[in-house]
Amino acid sequence: MSSTSDLLSIVPVMPVVVIDDVADAVPLARALVAGGLPAIELTLRTPVALEAARAIAAEVPEIALGLGTVTTPAQAEAAAAAGASFLVSPGATPTLLAAMTDTGVPFLAGTSTPSEVMAVLEAGLTQMKFFPAEAAGGVRMLTSIAGPLPQARFCPTGGITAATAPDYLALANVGCVGGTWLTPKDAVAAKDWGRIADLAAEAAALG
Repeated sequence: MSSTSDLLSIVPVMPVVVIDDVADAVPLARALVAGGLPAIELTLRTPVALEAARAIAAEVPEIALGLGTVTTPAQAEAAAAAGASFLVSPGATPTLLAAMTDTGVPFLAGTSTPSEVMAVLEAGLTQMKFFPAEAAGGVRMLTSIAGPLPQARFCPTGGITAATAPDYLALANVGCVGGTWLTPKDAVAAKDWGRIADLAAEAAALG
């Protein structure tokens, strides 16, 4: 993956995933690919996240492996070392922006206000995350931002559902949306990879 613009065009819905058991990582990733979504944002919210990322990188090379919830320079370095194809942060400080840039890995820096969007644009980046999407104003906020800042493009994440995703995807400044509904906790616990593949297929059809 050469740039974050490639990231925003890979899939219409970016699966945002929390993994508690490393054994689930590879079959879950394969289910997403089977459903037509060859990308994943694996969040660094559990102790096994980096180990899970390494397993996916080694055994499911066809998936674009993103590591999300990157909040510190150390996490950025560790995520890149684990084989991440891209990084995603919930917010963006100058220190974190510099650290993610230094990894050489494409990334989406998190924004939720016009000032934050402007700061990321000043850093030379036009592709970014909009988080938490619904809580930060959702479709109406992104529509408003498009007026003064048309060069910014987003992957809104947070509170988006299968029902509301099309509203976001209809916006000119949205390339894809982040979705947690693709990997329900009960489906993962039951290792129902077929259900996850079906949910992925439904999301892929939104593109």
